[in-house]
Amino acid sequence: MSDITLLGISGSLRKDATNRKLLQEAARLFAPDHYVEADLNLPLYDGDAEAADGIPSKVQHLADQIAAADAVIISTPEYNKGPSGVLKNALDWVSRTDGAPWQDKPVAVMSAAAGRAGGERAQSVLRSFMVPFQPRILQGPEVHLTGSGSQFDDQGRLTSDQYLATLERLMQRLRQEMER
Repeated sequence: MSDITLLGISGSLRKDATNRKLLQEAARLFAPDHYVEADLNLPLYDGDAEAADGIPSKVQHLADQIAAADAVIISTPEYNKGPSGVLKNALDWVSRTDGAPWQDKPVAVMSAAAGRAGGERAQSVLRSFMVPFQPRILQGPEVHLTGSGSQFDDQGRLTSDQYLATLERLMQRLRQEMER
């Protein structure tokens, strides 16, 4: 397969979010021809607004990015034992678009969080959110970065050899899944 596009989706809107840094490290290890990071700064889903105005262009753009990508990586923080509302809102909106952009799409899930579980519960809940879309979600190796604020150097690179090795294995598995 040539000219590979990898889409990164961060469940955090913050510019310097550790989930965004984790995605960038994953993309570096995956080494796609094109890496695109999705913009989840979307309006809150509102069925009345959808009925009146249709699908917002930013939502349709996200759905189109998912459909066009050869593989997707998602990194979520953990808020109150689940994925961020930003990420859930994006999933809800995309579910309202025509077609099935997630159908059979290779997807790797990871998380970065301040706590000692590193977003493990958020990943579990996110996986359940994805079931109706029927992507090909990798079951591992799991990457849940604990104490994420201290896991990156000044250039945004992971400092832990253990996390780096696990992330590299996950990206190898994603590439294998994409090529099958």
